[in-house]
Amino acid sequence: MKKSKMKAAIYNRYGPADVVKLAEVPRPVPKPEQIFVAVRASAVTTADSMIRQGMPRWGRLFLGLRRPRTTAMGTQFAGEVIEVGADVKDFRIGDRVFGETGMAFGAHAEFISVNADEMVAHIPEGMSFEEAAPLCDGPLTDMNFLRNLADLKPGQHILINGAAGSLGSAAVQLAKSLGAEVTGVCSTRNVDFVRSLGADHVIDYTKDDFTKQPEMYDVIFDTVGKSDFRSSKPALKRGGAYVSPVLSLRLLGHMLWSGWFGSKKAKFSATGMLPVDKQKPLLRELLDRIAQGHLKMVIDKRFGLDQIVEAHAYVDTGHKRGNVILQVG
Repeated sequence: MKKSKMKAAIYNRYGPADVVKLAEVPRPVPKPEQIFVAVRASAVTTADSMIRQGMPRWGRLFLGLRRPRTTAMGTQFAGEVIEVGADVKDFRIGDRVFGETGMAFGAHAEFISVNADEMVAHIPEGMSFEEAAPLCDGPLTDMNFLRNLADLKPGQHILINGAAGSLGSAAVQLAKSLGAEVTGVCSTRNVDFVRSLGADHVIDYTKDDFTKQPEMYDVIFDTVGKSDFRSSKPALKRGGAYVSPVLSLRLLGHMLWSGWFGSKKAKFSATGMLPVDKQKPLLRELLDRIAQGHLKMVIDKRFGLDQIVEAHAYVDTGHKRGNVILQVG
């Protein structure tokens, strides 16, 4: 392919939304084992915001101590295959695909090359690029937490903190599809929205603290990392699990302690860091549940690629409902 340029979001230092720039960068050249995708949509996630800020600070051990080692941004994408490497068997030119790039980043760009045997799959029929772009973020993380960490069973009662966000809005629907009784925690403006997702009960955190209510849960899934295992323990049934994708030193300490003492456990997993052979079964089950109508993606706002700063600033407010999408190409 002729070498040329493309537009991509980059950052050269940690900081607020305006450290993100749109730049002309070399267009990637696909290898024999890769597919070359024209990106049509990408998701701007809370994780993207945290990476841009270099938070938590210990995460800079992996991202770069003083400044980011990798200037490319974004991990979630959906688009159309426009070139197929010689060794690729499962994809063809014209296929609609979605996936994630992991620590390679680069999804906030016009084009991307990805290994065909990694986290990339065909978009389900009837789903748009915008709906497919965040599938490997919230929904796939939810499947890992609900299935592997919480081992959620039919009839169990789960509380989902942050039920209106990208992870939470999908978790409510997926937990219901697994046969659980679901309580969602959100702000006043999102109470009706969370109820519309299928939640059996909704707690407005501006009025009530779920840790001080009489109800007890088999699982507490804090999708936003705003609660605490110690204070949540009274709301957990014996043998219950407190799970969160937001790792902190406090949560790490609680994981180590609860691993040895007591029946109530604190758990964490970095879903995107799992080996592909561990993620793919979760992705297959997720796609099956989408095909059965158990999950509908929620899109809050859409921004053009040239509005990447505005997209990050909106995510930084902490009040997004569902997913924030970049429209590309």
